[in-house]
Amino acid sequence: MDAFEKIKRKTVEIINEDELKERLKSGKKLRVKLGADPTAPDLHLGHYVVLRKLRDFQELGHQVVFIIGDFTGLVGDPSGRSKTRPPLSKEQIQENAKTYFEQVFKVLDKDKTEVRFNSEWLSKITFEDWFRLCANFTLARILERDDFQKRFSQDIPIFFHELFYPIMQAYDSYAIDADVELGGTDQKFNLIMGRHLLEAKGKQPQIAIIMPILRGLDGVQKMSKSLGNYVGITEDPKTMFGKIMSIPDELIAEYYYLILDVDDEKAKEIEESIKEGKVNPRDLKLELAKGIVEIFHGGDEAQKAYDNFIRVFSKRELPEEVEELHIENFVTDGVVDIVNLLVSLNILPSKSEVKRLIEQGGLKINEERVTNFKVKVSNGDILRVGKKQFYKLVF
Repeated sequence: MDAFEKIKRKTVEIINEDELKERLKSGKKLRVKLGADPTAPDLHLGHYVVLRKLRDFQELGHQVVFIIGDFTGLVGDPSGRSKTRPPLSKEQIQENAKTYFEQVFKVLDKDKTEVRFNSEWLSKITFEDWFRLCANFTLARILERDDFQKRFSQDIPIFFHELFYPIMQAYDSYAIDADVELGGTDQKFNLIMGRHLLEAKGKQPQIAIIMPILRGLDGVQKMSKSLGNYVGITEDPKTMFGKIMSIPDELIAEYYYLILDVDDEKAKEIEESIKEGKVNPRDLKLELAKGIVEIFHGGDEAQKAYDNFIRVFSKRELPEEVEELHIENFVTDGVVDIVNLLVSLNILPSKSEVKRLIEQGGLKINEERVTNFKVKVSNGDILRVGKKQFYKLVF
């Protein structure tokens, strides 16, 4: 497989292919850009799809520039959003950004990765600089993007700072002299704006490589930190395994294709075998979950997560390791207020959530359903919260 075919594999679109072929043949060491706003502390499997393509560039000897959007994160990317993102404080963004370093190097070669914060240049732009920069764009062009058009037609507010986001992202490309920028299909507009700005500034326009978007655990919307439908790449093996097992059947082939990197033919075979009832989707999910955990935690941890899942969810046995929960402050005469206990220890977020779980039969002590808010317990009892959380009660 030549360099171009390696890069093109599993992309949605390259703008434009001839330029990419020319630059690859030139022997120049390309600067390949990816930006991520630290709106939450976890990178997720959706990021992994794009990060792996960056690794392809690294294996070909090119320089990856990973931009942490600590400045653009203050605005929030409006791409694919039906409403304005809630603002984050500088402190929240800085705290989230700290975790990105260890995460990104689970996929990328640290020695071939340049990490930059876009506050380095965006925070220094004066009003005069900003006016001159914005003169390269028209309002009509900004409003061409689908998400703005939809919000405008539905009379949903578009705030002025959101219009600046694609210009800021384009300036990132200019600031680091990007030859190539990667992003999902929802990022196509922003990547093209970067092309436009570089050309307007007398530089070679960056090549835009559009990658497929991984759908989240709900099977509908893209995997997203803010939507909560994601699998973080640093989540512990058991949590990661359990989340993958929860995906809808229609996502199985997509995850095999985009995460486990099977070829088109194999992905279609998986999809057809599920539709025709030739295979149990649960068996495919078990191998899928094991394969994904192995990518981020290694084979031993993947096997342990697999065995734990079989033990707990198939054989209805307890996991090998159960966290101890010291509850002496919540027990009176052997009776515990289960609502107060779970909320106070941050196991569940609210009293209403505890009550809902009790009503649905999701709380069990020694595998017997909890039906009252106050429950008789003994030292060493096993509390099961939902399907995945187990605690040994100690007092």
